[in-house]
Amino acid sequence: MNTKIINYIKQQPPIYFKSSKAFWDDEHISKSMLKAHLNTDTDGASRKLDTIQKSVEWIYHCCQNVQNKKLLDLGCGAGIYSELLYDKGFSVTGIDFSKRSIEYAQNHAKETARKIQYYYQDYLNINYENEFDIVILIYCDFGVLSPQNRTILLTKIKKALKKDGILILDVFNSCYLNSFEIMQNIKYEKYGFWSAEPHIIIQRNQYYKKTKNTLEQYIIITKNDCECFNIWNQIYSPNTFTEELKLAGFKIIDIYDDVKGTHFTGQSETICGIFKT
Repeated sequence: MNTKIINYIKQQPPIYFKSSKAFWDDEHISKSMLKAHLNTDTDGASRKLDTIQKSVEWIYHCCQNVQNKKLLDLGCGAGIYSELLYDKGFSVTGIDFSKRSIEYAQNHAKETARKIQYYYQDYLNINYENEFDIVILIYCDFGVLSPQNRTILLTKIKKALKKDGILILDVFNSCYLNSFEIMQNIKYEKYGFWSAEPHIIIQRNQYYKKTKNTLEQYIIITKNDCECFNIWNQIYSPNTFTEELKLAGFKIIDIYDDVKGTHFTGQSETICGIFKT
């Protein structure tokens, strides 16, 4: 185990180097993530409820003239957006790679008589064709993916959308770096987000200036094990964001500061785009 720790710490990880395991399906961490999703008083796994509600109203406004309103919610988590969009008249399919979150979403939809289709799946493996009027991928999940996987996903989204279908997604703007702290920190916890047993957390935040990537790295050391979780993101400018979507064959409708439809100023931590096939 000492060798594992040394290997994790001795050098800066290559861009988009994978975590040692899929934390979103870890038995304990997935419980913590679901709890964070459902706590809409903070911007944790999901945004605050007030922000979510404003986002749903804005998405509804953007799609008023769409006839069938068949919507694919990628990275749907516990289904908070999906349910509110369903209540606004959308026909919703949600996909997420956390089994625990999907099971919660499925059960809650059944309990509340909402006819939403939820699937436990890696959205890189979707295989729809001419199926949806709208696809959303929000809370900056797009930049978590490597450039290769972003290209794969955009190809699949374009295939899944009908003619003149709409894609809404957001990414981190360069202003996000004002609040991103480059750091190294070590702490001990008896119990917490990452483990149900006593553990040490080594957190390292790094910025890769050349490629404009951030890394939040968490090395979790327990009595008998050590895991390394690498959480990547891509920092965009309006030009790099729209150019990436153009290269994938999308047409730009407009860009905004956020998924609430705030007029674009460039001073927000995020950029939201609406694109059309």
